[in-house]
Amino acid sequence: MALSAQDDSANASFLGWVVAAYSLGQMVASPLFGLWSNHRPRREPLVCSIFINVVANIYYSYVYLPPSQNKYHMLMARALVGFGAGNVAVVRSYVAGATSLKERTGAMANMSACQALGFILGPALQAALSVIGEKGYNVKIIWLQFNMYTAPALLAACFGLINILLVILVLREHQVDDDGKQIRAINYVSEERVTVIPEVEGDIDQFAVLISNILFFVILFIFAVFETIATPLTMDMFAWTREQAVLYNGIILAAIGFESILVFLAVKIVSAKVGDRPVLLGGLVIVFCGFFMLLPWGNHYPTIQWADLQNKTTVELSLAYTPSANSSVEPTGCPSAQTWCQFTPAIHIAQYITSDILIGVGYPACNVMSYTLYSKILGPKPQGVYMGWLTASGSGARTLGPVFVSQVYTLLGPRWAFSLICGIVLVAIVLLGAMYHRLIAFSVRHGRIQEETG
Repeated sequence: MALSAQDDSANASFLGWVVAAYSLGQMVASPLFGLWSNHRPRREPLVCSIFINVVANIYYSYVYLPPSQNKYHMLMARALVGFGAGNVAVVRSYVAGATSLKERTGAMANMSACQALGFILGPALQAALSVIGEKGYNVKIIWLQFNMYTAPALLAACFGLINILLVILVLREHQVDDDGKQIRAINYVSEERVTVIPEVEGDIDQFAVLISNILFFVILFIFAVFETIATPLTMDMFAWTREQAVLYNGIILAAIGFESILVFLAVKIVSAKVGDRPVLLGGLVIVFCGFFMLLPWGNHYPTIQWADLQNKTTVELSLAYTPSANSSVEPTGCPSAQTWCQFTPAIHIAQYITSDILIGVGYPACNVMSYTLYSKILGPKPQGVYMGWLTASGSGARTLGPVFVSQVYTLLGPRWAFSLICGIVLVAIVLLGAMYHRLIAFSVRHGRIQEETG
């Protein structure tokens, strides 16, 4: 929903909080739902979280009703949607407990491919619903303004109700050990029919858990930076209008989504031959190459967007463009208020596209390998809380990434921003190399299964 259309006092700064509210809500909820899933049937936190998501989307559809302070209602709705999304930790812990070590990577890759498909179809459905228009229709009996902004939220609420029915009627829980032997069949129908989980000997390598969380944070952080920087970077470097930047980058992100699905399918084959750790390491190297490709070189400089001194029009020093009040034509180019525009070489379109392709290969490989390896390090013990902390780590990265890039890029330019990102990825590569021998499956560490690859 257009925030400014609902509350005139909402500015770009507040919009940043609205965007961050989702990740903050998920960061809080993930450990809580994970803890719940450790002690009760997983369908309970799943149904509860999806119900919260349904209520949040309906709440979002009615934020226009209050006579004032609509922006705070939108903030709350967004935070509740993120809180409901904390069920990712429950889903990952279920997949980890229901698969053997050999099945784990394939199952996690399939789950990630489904997420990537949703990433593609979500914006496509939203675009299709835009034909309803801004005015839309008024459903007076329920005080609903059905338009292009409320329709996607209501559709999401309908999908949520379907998911609740699927969880209640279809989901049947079970747990296997790392060899794939059934150790629990949980439907919680009667205590005498439930097989008690045998005590698993051996402690979890907490240091390996910490390293895995750090790596996952870095991986989500750099992708959040990549998503955030796309629009302002292309507007500055290629003199695109905001409309062009949104359109072209939307097409690029959709292409990366399809590319990710292919990568997830390839990861299942490659990891079976070489192991999880080499794939994770290779993914980080490819991501490093992708950001290194974005470093500006040469003597070609971007088109400068000079301030109109006659009309005392200033260029906004922010990632969100604000058109001049006394001009109907949107200025293009790199704003002169960003002093680095005058001495930093431009990034060529070929560099940008090549970088997109490389990051589109490296990020999904790193993403699925990081939490697959994490689940194997944890072993057959209940993983809900640990998966909750991992999800919270990723949510924190998605919150801090945009803040980091908005400050560094705006003030210092792409050379500093991407050099720092390359440095962060390089540190992650060194950390993975140094801790390589400790990032192994629980059963391998305790000598119950011999590691075949990697």
